Amino acid sequence: MACPPQGYSTAPVTRHARPAPRARLRQSGAAAALGVVLASLTLPAWSDGTTTAASDIAALLPTARRTAGELGNRLKTQLQAALAAGGPMSALEVCQTVAPAIGHDLAATFEGDVGRTALKVRNPANAPDAFERGVLAAFAADAAKGVDVSALEHAEIIVEDGRRVFRYMKAIPMLQTPCGSCHGVSIAPDLLRGIQARYPQDAAVGFVPGELRGAFTLSKTLR
Repeated sequence: MACPPQGYSTAPVTRHARPAPRARLRQSGAAAALGVVLASLTLPAWSDGTTTAASDIAALLPTARRTAGELGNRLKTQLQAALAAGGPMSALEVCQTVAPAIGHDLAATFEGDVGRTALKVRNPANAPDAFERGVLAAFAADAAKGVDVSALEHAEIIVEDGRRVFRYMKAIPMLQTPCGSCHGVSIAPDLLRGIQARYPQDAAVGFVPGELRGAFTLSKTLR
């Protein structure tokens, strides 16, 4: 994707003195051939004595995957149309104006937060929180081992401020089209000036196709 949407941010995860109970799912290229793989953790029952974190993840995961997929597809469609109509500068405008609206629309349907983040962001407001940074680091480590970035995802239920929160992240691979013009190794000078004018702290350049670009990130507070 050409840039993170404006206005998306997440609060830092509140850690407790004692580790909060959690269950998580990680899937990589190897795991994809075997289906969903749950981490080898003891999955505690929550206070109602019937619903486990694992079953909550299983129930929420399909919707999270669909939402992340729709975000990616809609952004890609808009960016490709902008590139065809007006070139990279038009795509940059889409990132600044259209992308936040898409994320807001999907967040309302998901009933949570929906956006993108990365270890190298264009908009500093979208820098990863502690949870997201840890997952992105794990994605980067997997990618360095040769795992297909497009197969990486992470789902987990954590505790924030005493409330259970479902978190989901889906890795975004760098694509030459439509991402290369604005995030690649070689960026046209006039476009680079336009990027720097909008995002003076931009760090989201120098990516090569197939590299980890960032991740779609979703969260939902559970009742």
